[in-house]
Amino acid sequence: MSSLLEATRGSVTVAGATRTFTLVGTPAPGDAKPLILVFHGSGQTGDKHRAFTGGVFDALAARGALVAYLDGFRGNWNDARRESRFPARRADIDDVGFTRAVIATFASDRRIDPNRVYAVGYSNGGQMVIRLAHETPDLLAGATVIAATMPAPENFLAGQAPRASLPVLLIHGTKDPIVSYQGGTMNWALRTLFKAGGPTWSATRTARYFAERNGITTEPTVTRLPKKTTADPTEVERTTYEAEGVPPVVLYTIHRGGHTVPAPSSSAPALIGKTSHQIDTADLMTQFFDL
Repeated sequence: MSSLLEATRGSVTVAGATRTFTLVGTPAPGDAKPLILVFHGSGQTGDKHRAFTGGVFDALAARGALVAYLDGFRGNWNDARRESRFPARRADIDDVGFTRAVIATFASDRRIDPNRVYAVGYSNGGQMVIRLAHETPDLLAGATVIAATMPAPENFLAGQAPRASLPVLLIHGTKDPIVSYQGGTMNWALRTLFKAGGPTWSATRTARYFAERNGITTEPTVTRLPKKTTADPTEVERTTYEAEGVPPVVLYTIHRGGHTVPAPSSSAPALIGKTSHQIDTADLMTQFFDL
């Protein structure tokens, strides 16, 4: 699919620094397409993440959106975890400003609809999306967080953000060896490797947190999805929080899934766990956000 879609390199200037991204899809003035902002994981670039996921988000461009794979600073995002200490944090890189600048660039001549901007992030990129959902919810029409969970209050720098409602889609594997589905604190080796840490909540508590933030107080509906591929050992459970008049929150639990992005094809290494082929993240986003 990737080879059939136009991909171009772009840049914006933020606080005197040039920030880059890869854009998939064809922008046309006045077309006002949805914009999908993709935030990669630690040690990646936008292009590396595109390859790592098998180009899964390109499907959203094929369906009419613009997809921007953003490049972090030296492989990372300045997320809202208090104990992050990679270069993007140490240099206090303005990744919120980067996000604003990319949106403004394409909104200026209506190449995108500024009311239909969606952020999807994986791992450290998921933590960046959590930051955006708190600090600049006005920029987003929805958020997708993959293989990342809420920092515990003592580890969260955006805890004083005003309350805001957003539809939130969460995806997490129960056998994630890097960001535990059960929450807690990374072991010493992982903290050293990724230069990040601090306590985080479980995936289920994260989903409940976003639901309560949206004003949903009822118990969720839990559905086990039928297996599409018998050879794939993963199984998927959907937990849906919804209430009339407020945005929903959905958690897809990937039983036996690893620190990966569910996709039909993926180049994720086996050491970070199994990639589920039972669901397609682009399809989930299309349905959930009505793209």
